[in-house]
Amino acid sequence: MVLLAEHNVTATPGRCVVEVYDADAYLGDEAALDAAEKQVVAGNGYHLYLLSLQPDMNVQVTIRIWDTPPTPPAGAEGHTNVSLESETGILVVGQLDRGPADEVPLPRPGVYEGHAWWEGRQATADYYERSLDHPTDDTFEDHLTQAWNNCPVTERYVLDLAYTREPEPIVDDEDL
Repeated sequence: MVLLAEHNVTATPGRCVVEVYDADAYLGDEAALDAAEKQVVAGNGYHLYLLSLQPDMNVQVTIRIWDTPPTPPAGAEGHTNVSLESETGILVVGQLDRGPADEVPLPRPGVYEGHAWWEGRQATADYYERSLDHPTDDTFEDHLTQAWNNCPVTERYVLDLAYTREPEPIVDDEDL
């Protein structure tokens, strides 16, 4: 297996969600979001949701394109199979309540399949909860900012994907 491209994006999981979607796939999917609550990562083919356990501290999203995706590492907290279709060849890493964090160019438009895996999710959530245990006074916000910027653990989500086929042709309503 050969690594063809790797992109690292820092995002804030507003409302505990980071999204990865094709640049033209603006509409979300409530069923996929609900599935992510159980599976951590879920999608509908055009839109992936990565569910964090905390809403305020940055997470790392790594998108790696392979000729054949490797198996998830044995030390990962969890993993799941994923499929993502990109008609534009550009993926957006979105912060649910803050807008796009970055755009990731793919080698070409198409359907990419592989798996998502994550690490540091529970440890970051535990640290987040401990950081809230501070007296609510004039220094509370400064304490939180400093604590969240200095988390000793990195919450990381990795998408290991490989190109599998061309995207489905777009059907124009006028052609029907």
